[in-house]
Amino acid sequence: MIGKQITGKSFGGCIRYLLQKEKSAVLDAKGIRDYDTKAIINDFNAQRRLRPSLGKAVGHAVLSWSNEDRPKLTVEKMAAHAREYMEKMGITDTQYLVVLHTDRNHPHLHIVYNRVDNSGNTVSNYNLWEKNHRVCREMTERYGYHMGKGKEQVNRQALRGREKVRYVIYDALKPAVAKATSWKQLEKLLAARGIGIQYKYRSGTKEVQGISFEKDGVKFKGSAIDRQFSFVGLNKQLQRNRGLEHSTAENLMSRRTLGEQIREVLDTHHGRQQSHEPSHGAGLLDILFAPVYIAPEPDPVGDAEKRRRKRKKQEAEQSRGISR
Repeated sequence: MIGKQITGKSFGGCIRYLLQKEKSAVLDAKGIRDYDTKAIINDFNAQRRLRPSLGKAVGHAVLSWSNEDRPKLTVEKMAAHAREYMEKMGITDTQYLVVLHTDRNHPHLHIVYNRVDNSGNTVSNYNLWEKNHRVCREMTERYGYHMGKGKEQVNRQALRGREKVRYVIYDALKPAVAKATSWKQLEKLLAARGIGIQYKYRSGTKEVQGISFEKDGVKFKGSAIDRQFSFVGLNKQLQRNRGLEHSTAENLMSRRTLGEQIREVLDTHHGRQQSHEPSHGAGLLDILFAPVYIAPEPDPVGDAEKRRRKRKKQEAEQSRGISR
């Protein structure tokens, strides 16, 4: 079982799209007259007027099951799953309509709900992507439904709008993150695919808190594309990539013969002497075992973590009455 959450502005457009299809049927409803398209739209809009400032008052969720789950499902079970999903998502005390569509190979239903609840309050859409993913996974495991093999199995050709852009970014990020060893390198790889990176900084500082990706005017938080693409997750992966690169270089060095290493060091030392760099009388062993300085690659994130730790230490000292 997988879910997709959408928010919109027009109950009329959404309801007509769902009910005017030939292979559609109302499974469940609450707070509305479910027997007539025009009456349903009027009922949703009447409650919406309790909070006229809320532009995107239309909540729309799509729940889908694998075709392998078809023998386990009945219309009664699907309606019950829709109610359980809404409760776990915090979509309560509001109007809703559940519509079954049978125009695809896999079983799926649509839930339309009013983001203005029965008391005139707003049904929150905070952290909607992550919450949706968690709830669907919990219900899939609880009822023993088929567990998908990940985003790689999603049919890209069937995607539209924002969801299509989200997967375009995902498909570009996956290989780029596996290859990049720095944020600048990651930016360059994504820019070649028409994708930009935007960093979110803590107010008044240069400390990075989050990250977003944008393509064709559509922007997503990293975690909304996939959990692994949050700023923290990406930063850890880039650090791992740098460690692997360093380890690979050391392995390659260890495979070379001692003669090859000596010749390279002597050539480097000879070049320095020609450029008038002082050797201070260093012998061959001194040259071979001298530490090699590798300049760190510039990183747009900077030393945000060090500054955060330093600030926390200073705050702790001040709270104990220690003055500098």
